[in-house]
Formats: sequence, C-alpha cells, structure tokens
Amino acid sequence: MPAEDTRRNRSSLAHQVRYALRHPGRVPAHARRTLRDTWLRLKHRDHIAYYRAVMASDAARSAEAAVGHNPSRESWARIGRMQFDYLIEHGLQPHHRMLEIGCGNLRAGRLFIDHLEPGHYYGIDISPHILIAAQDTLVREGLQAKMPYLTLANDLTFAFLPDGHFDVVHAHSVFSHSPRHVIEECFAHVGRILAPGGFFDFTFDRTEGEEHHVLREDFYYRTQTLVDLAARHGLTARFMDDWEELPHRQSKLRLTVVPVASERARTVGP
Repeated sequence: MPAEDTRRNRSSLAHQVRYALRHPGRVPAHARRTLRDTWLRLKHRDHIAYYRAVMASDAARSAEAAVGHNPSRESWARIGRMQFDYLIEHGLQPHHRMLEIGCGNLRAGRLFIDHLEPGHYYGIDISPHILIAAQDTLVREGLQAKMPYLTLANDLTFAFLPDGHFDVVHAHSVFSHSPRHVIEECFAHVGRILAPGGFFDFTFDRTEGEEHHVLREDFYYRTQTLVDLAARHGLTARFMDDWEELPHRQSKLRLTVVPVASERARTVGP
C-alpha cells in the first residue's frame, strides 16, 4: 500500500468529494452501496447478520463479486494464488492442518485443499450462499476426494473446534470488514485452537491516521491497535513486511501464542 494512502480518512466528506470528482463513473455504484447499507443496518443490528446480508446481495450477482470488489475471474484466481504462494513460502506443509476463516468460494482454498492431505482443510464462512458456491468450486476442481470441511459459522468463538488442532489459521479480507468487537472475539479464542508452534495470519486495511470505517462494510485500523488487542489475549504479533512487497492493498499480521513459561517470567520478573 503506498505510504500516502495510509493516512487517508475515507469516511470524510472531503475525501468522498475528491474521489467522486476523480472517478465520476463509480458514483452510481457507491450510491447503491450506501442505500443498501442504510437498509441493511436498519434490518440487522448485529454485524454478522448485517454482513451475511451483504454477502447474499453480492453473491446474487456472482460468487466472485461476493469474494472481492473486482468480480473478474482473472483477479479472483490471481489473488487466490498470491495467498497460496505466500503461505507455501512460509512453510505450509501437506501434513499441516489449516483453518481458513472466511473461506468464501475457495478463491485460495481450492489451492490449499489440493496441497494438504485429505481432511486437513477446514473452511468456515458466515454466508450459506457462498458456501454453496464453494461446493461448486470443489466439483469444478475435482477435489472431492480431499474431503475438506466446509462449515457455516455465526461467530468467531470456534467453540465446535478442538483444542490445539490447527497449525495454520488464515483469514484474508475478513477483518477489513469487521468491527473491533468481532476481531477481539477472534483473538480471545484463536489461541485455544492453535497447535504448538502454529500461527494465525490475517490481512487488514491499515491506516496510520484516524481509524475509521466506510459504511459498515470497510474498516481501517492502525497496526498498533491490533498488536495491543492481540497482546491482551496472550498473542504476540509480527508485521509481515514481505507481504507489503506484493501487489495487494491490505497489510498482514501474524499472531502466535505467547509461551506460558515466558509469560510467567515477564509477569513475575526475576
């Protein structure tokens, strides 16, 4: 993400006016999003229910549109490959067990499923519409024998998943659509399901200015806000500088569980 972008407040009237003047052709689409946002916020006070309705609206156009702002098949495949290649470079092995939060229609999941041993991929999403599209992707890619788990979720407590099970937890373009309390719910519980030595990678829309959101769909956070929030729940965060070199506008953090012994030493002291 270019450095100058990280200080913009995209919710400000000044920014929106400048954007409209530079991109007049995009104004009708944004107006439709604003009307949809107003209606869905009145209908759904809970954010999960709200965003599930957003996904249903987008999926009615196409599954690819529901998974990314650019609905082209080429972009869908390219961003999925980027996620996959990154984790392979960071040591994802076939024997690892992986949980993908917000698996969508398997933009990257289809590659993870093919790489991992049968039954080692677990994808969750809040949208039943997009999970049906994920099943279609499995069939199209011939991955049925890999026996992935695809499950509808209503929160990020992971209460139905076992302790210490996943070597890798992955969430791409999930927290960019999540208010703080949803992110904190995830941080409060993800450590329980991580295997020893496991890690949780997630992307987020980064700002170095004022934290803000656009409608109730797009949220911008400071890195330090998420680092501090993770620490509150016994997780240490690492900013992934090498991800910044890739052609993607979001940033990435990696969380790992603070070892109990080192946490005790830090708390008790010498």
